[in-house]
Amino acid sequence: MTVDIPSHLPARLTISLWDFSWFTQTMPGEPFEDLDRAFAEAVERGYNTVRICAMPYTLFGSDIPPEPLRIANLGRGFGKGTRWYNNAGGAVIDGRAHLLELFRAAERHGCHLIVSSWEYQQTPSFFATPAQYEALVAIPPARRCAALAESMSALLDFVKDNGLADRIAYVELHNEVDNAGTSLTEVAAEGESVVAAQRALIESAVDLLRKRHPDLLHTACYSEPALHRLDDLAGNLQVAHFHIYAYGVLRQLFDEAGLWSDAEFPTPLVTRLLRSDAPAYDDWLPDEEWRLAATGVQRRLVYTHDWTDPVKWDLYLYEHYHRYRESMREMVRSRLEAYADFGARLGAPAVIGEGYVGYTPLHTTFEEGPVGKDICEFAVLEAKRLGYWGTILCSNAAPHHPFWTDVAWQREVNSWITDV
Repeated sequence: MTVDIPSHLPARLTISLWDFSWFTQTMPGEPFEDLDRAFAEAVERGYNTVRICAMPYTLFGSDIPPEPLRIANLGRGFGKGTRWYNNAGGAVIDGRAHLLELFRAAERHGCHLIVSSWEYQQTPSFFATPAQYEALVAIPPARRCAALAESMSALLDFVKDNGLADRIAYVELHNEVDNAGTSLTEVAAEGESVVAAQRALIESAVDLLRKRHPDLLHTACYSEPALHRLDDLAGNLQVAHFHIYAYGVLRQLFDEAGLWSDAEFPTPLVTRLLRSDAPAYDDWLPDEEWRLAATGVQRRLVYTHDWTDPVKWDLYLYEHYHRYRESMREMVRSRLEAYADFGARLGAPAVIGEGYVGYTPLHTTFEEGPVGKDICEFAVLEAKRLGYWGTILCSNAAPHHPFWTDVAWQREVNSWITDV
C-alpha cells in the first residue's frame, strides 16, 4: 500500500534540526529566546520544516499537567564547547504553553514540524532535577515504546484541540530507536539484533498512533541500522526516516583519541589537540553525576570537545581526509539507496533527518568548510536523485550552531531540494 502524503504538506521537506534546543536554549541572548525570529530566519534560509523533541512523556505522561519545567545546564561549564549541551540554563517554562507557542510560530511563518521525542536520550539531562530521568528509566524496557505512544497520542490530542494539527509533517515515536545510547535498546538480549528485538514493540506503538490519529503520518526514527538487517525493521511505518553520519576521517580521529573506547586517557592525540589552558581531565566534571548517565555521552568526549583547539582539530581532519573521500561518499550513497529501497517496499516516502559528517566540537568548522559542504551537497543531490521526500542539509545548520550564519549556502542548497 502506498502512503499518500497529505496535500497541505510541502512536496519536499527542507529540514532544520532544532531537537530539544528549542526549549533548552531560551534565555536572553540564546538562539531560541524569540521563536518568531528563529522561524523567520529558517524561512529566510529556505527551510519549511523543523524537527523537534516535543517532550511527549514529560508533558503528557500523566493526566496531571506538569509543573513548570526548570531548565539547567550540565554545570561547572561542562559541555560549553560541545554542540547541544552548551545551554545557559536557568529558564523556567510552562512546557505545554511553550509547545503551543512553537506550533503557533510555525503557523505564522508557514512552517511544519516533525514531532519526535529524545526523552530516552538527552532531554532529561537538561532538567534541574533527576526526577524525569528516573521516571523514564523506571518504566520496564518492554513498556517504553507503549508509554511513548500513549503520551504522544495525548500530545497530538492537545495540538488538535488547539487547531494546529496541520502544522505536523509527521510523527516519530522516538529519535534513533536503535542507537546504543538510547534506552529503548535495552529490550535486546546480549548478542541479539536490536532492531529485531524492538520490532514488535515499535509496530504495536505505531499501530496505536495510527489508530488514534489516522489523519497523520506515523513512524519511528532509525539511526543507521545495518543494511543487511533492514527487513527486521518495523513494517508498519508511514515514513522511512533514517540518519546518515559518514564519520570516515572523523572516526579515525575518534579512534586515535580514544573517545569511544576505554583506552588510557588522555591519549597522546588528545594531549596534542588540547588548548594550553585545559584543566586536568580528572577535574572536569558535571555538577551532578546523574547528568552523565542522562546525556549518554562519555565524559572523555565532552572533555575533548570542551577543551580542544578548533584549528588543531580541523587540521587533523584536513590532513587525513584524502584517504577517506571516496569511502565516505560510497557510504552515503549506499545507505541512501538502501533506505530509499526500504521505503519503496513499504510504499512510504523516505526522509533523512540528520547527517552527514559526525559529532564535532562546537567551534570547529570542518563540516561548515569546503570539504564538509562538499559531503553535504553530495548527499543532498543523491537524495534528490533517489526521490527522497525530506532532506536535511546538515545537522549543524540550525539556530544553535555557528553554521546558521552561512545564509547564502543554506538558501542555495535548499533551493536544490525544492526545485522539483
